[in-house]
Amino acid sequence: MGGSGCGPGAHLVHLRTSQLAFFGHHPRDLGPYSGPTLLVSLASEVQDLHLAQRKEMAVGFSKGPTLGLHPDVPSLMETLSYSYCYVGIMTGERAQPPLGCLQHPFPGAVPSLRPLLRRAWPAPLFGLLFLLSSHLFPLEAVREDAFYARPLPARLFYMIPVFFAFRMRFYVAWIAAECGCIAAGFGAYPVAAKARAGGGPTLQCPPPSSPEKAAALEYDYETIRNIDCYGTDFCVRVRDGMRYWNMTVQWWLAQYIYKSAPVRSYVLRSAWTMLLSAYWHGLHPGYYLSFLTIPLCLAAEGRLESALRGRLGAGGQKAWDWVHWFLKMRAYDYMCMGFVLLSLGDTLRYWASVYFCIHLLALAALGLGLALGGGSPSRRKAAPQTAGPGPEKLREE
Repeated sequence: MGGSGCGPGAHLVHLRTSQLAFFGHHPRDLGPYSGPTLLVSLASEVQDLHLAQRKEMAVGFSKGPTLGLHPDVPSLMETLSYSYCYVGIMTGERAQPPLGCLQHPFPGAVPSLRPLLRRAWPAPLFGLLFLLSSHLFPLEAVREDAFYARPLPARLFYMIPVFFAFRMRFYVAWIAAECGCIAAGFGAYPVAAKARAGGGPTLQCPPPSSPEKAAALEYDYETIRNIDCYGTDFCVRVRDGMRYWNMTVQWWLAQYIYKSAPVRSYVLRSAWTMLLSAYWHGLHPGYYLSFLTIPLCLAAEGRLESALRGRLGAGGQKAWDWVHWFLKMRAYDYMCMGFVLLSLGDTLRYWASVYFCIHLLALAALGLGLALGGGSPSRRKAAPQTAGPGPEKLREE
């Protein structure tokens, strides 16, 4: 498991290819299957454990268990139990540490009903909004010749409700997946552990010694939280929008693909990650056109923001953030069209009908940022911004 010199990206390609061959899936089918990604995660974590053990042997003492690492190599039974756990297979959630998420000394003390109801309540509203928007603005209209006889403003506007329907559909799906995890008690940690989506606890939190102490703790399900609807819609940057969307998978990509990328540049690492993410979704050209537009947008917003935003006053920065938010949403509208139209011809036909506006705008912003001496996005570590008041972190009681 841990002895390979290949990066996780190579394992991902190998597992994806072998899976398609074994199960007979059409090579263009959507492919976010959980099994191979679970095994890649586990193999990488075992490799990290071996490296930590070798380091301890080299220095001659043990520091005890490291947060985020398994204390021992999982047994065959533990590996099989984890790989075929119905929660991960049915919901597609990816969480770290995987075996730790399934273990609790007093599982009866972990609340699930109230957190489940609290998390589930927006889903019916999102479902109704999806049905309404997809009925009023059907995607199939974009594939018809009559659509391209409409004026340019109408063609530009149409991508907004298409992306809106796309978001509503995935909000419902991911909230349902989270509720499935919550119902099973999967991913519950004490609030004091400060768990993060996908990554699990960030602080050591000793397990309770009795059912009474376990029941007195406050728990949350941040580990399996997969979507921040408010953050997705109202964060300012393209970069931050990626973090709030499909959060456990974004963590997985950052942990196992981004960090092992063969390049050091933030933008090129992001391009490598997006390329493998597109490949994992399938072989439809629309995935690649959409995913590989993201690095261009990241480079453009990073360079231009570092060159100009800091020169503005407080009022100017607030206005900048609102304009940036508006353009971020339009960029995601534009990229969504490739993701839903799928084919090369349909995607390029629509983008050409709006004159590749986001590509041209991103290139212009990148050029302006470079001309003004803007720094690389990888050198900026500003806190995430929102165009409105930030919500409190979701905590499940």
